[in-house]
Amino acid sequence: MNENLFASFIAPTILGLPATALIILFPPLLIPTSKYLINNRLITTQQWLIKLTSKQMMAMHNTKGRTWSLMLVSLIIFIATTNLLGLLPHSFTPTTQLSMNLAMAIPLWAGAVIMGFRSKIKNALAHFLPQGTPTPLIPMLVIIETISLLIQPMALAVRLTANITAGHLLMHLIGSATLAMSTINLPSTLIIFTILILLTILEIAVALIQAYVFTLLVSLYLHDNT
Repeated sequence: MNENLFASFIAPTILGLPATALIILFPPLLIPTSKYLINNRLITTQQWLIKLTSKQMMAMHNTKGRTWSLMLVSLIIFIATTNLLGLLPHSFTPTTQLSMNLAMAIPLWAGAVIMGFRSKIKNALAHFLPQGTPTPLIPMLVIIETISLLIQPMALAVRLTANITAGHLLMHLIGSATLAMSTINLPSTLIIFTILILLTILEIAVALIQAYVFTLLVSLYLHDNT
């Protein structure tokens, strides 16, 4: 019970060396591939889900935006598998680290914005000043729109970090309460344990939803700039 509440968010080490890179490279190994002409049910279901997700995200894009389809599908698979693996006992979730989420959000956001300035510079600059703005408000609106543009990758990263971290903390607290009550009151323990199971199911849904939301927002930023 004296365990640090945030111990599970500390980056693990092996022989004093950071093991975060190895953990990040592990999820892609779990994605099955087939060398045969006829796929099994698992790979068929996997391909159907990937095709469905890709079709839904790419439907609003033009030909130039659809060149990002492989990157966006890889992104949603990586975040989803990383989030799900983090729900296992004694595991580490890289997406609880703000630095890692920023490392994913900033390059994707910057790539979309740079593409917009290169291909549609007039439309990109028009976002900084809405049509019909009174002259005295022009400097203030340009500053506000610039700040809102620059804060987009931070919002992406903080949203993912906060949602995953909050769920893990809540599961840790309820799990600790279940262990503490097991020697005091059995009926209360069963009730708390039921809540823990329901929360775990909810966290599985949150892990998948947050991966989808992160990728969808990147897709929307790309759509605004292509």
